[in-house]
Amino acid sequence: MTAAPYNYSYIFKYIIIGDMGVGKSCLLHQFTEKKFMADCPHTIGVEFGTRIMEVHGQKVKLQIWDTAGQERFRAVTRSYYRGAAGALMVYDITRRSTYNHLSSWLTDARNLTNPNTVIILIGNKADLEAQRDVTYEEAKQFAEENGLLFLEASAKTGENVEEAFLEAAKRIYQNIQDGSLDLNAAESGVQHKPSAPQGGRLNADNQAPKEGCSC
Repeated sequence: MTAAPYNYSYIFKYIIIGDMGVGKSCLLHQFTEKKFMADCPHTIGVEFGTRIMEVHGQKVKLQIWDTAGQERFRAVTRSYYRGAAGALMVYDITRRSTYNHLSSWLTDARNLTNPNTVIILIGNKADLEAQRDVTYEEAKQFAEENGLLFLEASAKTGENVEEAFLEAAKRIYQNIQDGSLDLNAAESGVQHKPSAPQGGRLNADNQAPKEGCSC
């Protein structure tokens, strides 16, 4: 029996970083499951999720590593930065301390990822406007000064969650097209998965994943 070709053309590795309690796991869950987890437990170490989306007409599988924000896990989570094509750096718009710590997270991201890693700044909990402690303008300025993409989002309502992951994927794809991202480099965070030739077989360990699989 002939195995089906891959149902995606690329794999992009993402990491999600930021202080504990900013809603990193909730953003991931909203993106992969389209549901809000009201009682989102704090991540211990790392968690993982996947989703296939279309980027400029290409099916791309996002492999997303959600890292713990607690300092005691930093030694563990730092190892997951390597080989990331995209990084979502998250703060909570209602807690200024999480915004003030962004420089530290950005330093880690710059030092531990490759120079072409796309970093997008996410101001989460945009639904809590009345409790806002960080203005949109100052976060936008921080992003511009550091060459980051920027969006405010809400894991609760789903606002801009899809857009955050998609905008980073578009920039990564653009980097592939203009040649600034070397797909042969292990640290690029991108794998190209060409379709199997007509009538060809794929090895058992390369067979396409079942639809809906979130592992």
